[in-house]
Formats: sequence, C-alpha cells, structure tokens
Amino acid sequence: MGLIERILSAFFGGGRNVVAQTAEVFRENAEAGAGRAQEVQIAAMEGFAAEFRQAGRGRFDRIMDGVNRLPRPAMALGCLGLIVSAMISPVWFAERMAGIALVPEPLWWLLGVVVSFYFGARHQAKGQEFQRSIAGTMAQVPRVVDNIRAVRALEDGTGGAEENAALAEWTKSRAR
Repeated sequence: MGLIERILSAFFGGGRNVVAQTAEVFRENAEAGAGRAQEVQIAAMEGFAAEFRQAGRGRFDRIMDGVNRLPRPAMALGCLGLIVSAMISPVWFAERMAGIALVPEPLWWLLGVVVSFYFGARHQAKGQEFQRSIAGTMAQVPRVVDNIRAVRALEDGTGGAEENAALAEWTKSRAR
C-alpha cells in the first residue's frame, strides 16, 4: 500500500497533477481557452460599441431627422388625397392629371433618380444605425449572462440567503 501511495503522490501529490500539466503542453486547456476567447470577444464588442456610440446629437441633427421623416408620409398622404379628389371632383382631378401628362419623360427619369437616391441613402443610413445598435446590444451580452446566472443561483438555492450572514440570521430568528 505504501508503494502505490508514493507513486500516486509523485504524480498527483502536492496540489498538482503531473498528467494534466504534461497534457497541457501538447493540448490547450479547454476551460482556460474558452475564458481567453470570451475575453477577446468582450474586448472586440466593447471596441465596436465605442466606435459606433454616438456623441450627443445637436439641435440641428434632430431638426434634420424630423425633416427627413416628412417625404414618405407626404407622398403617401398626397396619393390618398389624389384618390379622394378624383372621387369628389373628377373635373378638377382630370385637369391636374392633364397637366402632369405634359411633363417631359426626362424630367420623370430625373425625379425617379432623385427619389431613389434619397430613399436609398436613407435606407443605408438607417441600416448602419441599426448595426450600431446591435453592436451596442451585443456588448451587453456578457453582463446579461452573468445576471441570469446569478438569478438562477438564487432560484436553485445555491446563492443568495446562504451567502448573506445577516439575512441567514434573520431567517433563523423568524423560524423560532
């Protein structure tokens, strides 16, 4: 029994594990690797969040955002107004449509290009703003995961009252 104990203590004694330490020379420790990967991902997400975080927006920016929101509703309401006006006063509507029929085709093409570029640029700007908000949200993921773990620990009874001495004492006094 003494010989086996000496052999095992040579490999595993003194708070170390020679087999595990030797294996780590040839293969990465999966747990430590996952921790390093998480740190890298958190640092990258924090970098993205800092890059895309907008500083305080001024009054001019807010006014321009409001002005940029006007064309689509104005066009939609204008089309609905034309339909209503055609039903209320067909002669008035026919006069306006006759005037529109006189607009040369190149001008229609130009209008189409202007409207396409306006809405295309707005779509791109809103898409980039959406990506910025996603990056900011993703930077919050590690904190949310930690909070969920803490809540689950409280639910399982592995955390919470047992760790708080004052609360444990109060619970004992209430049980008497």
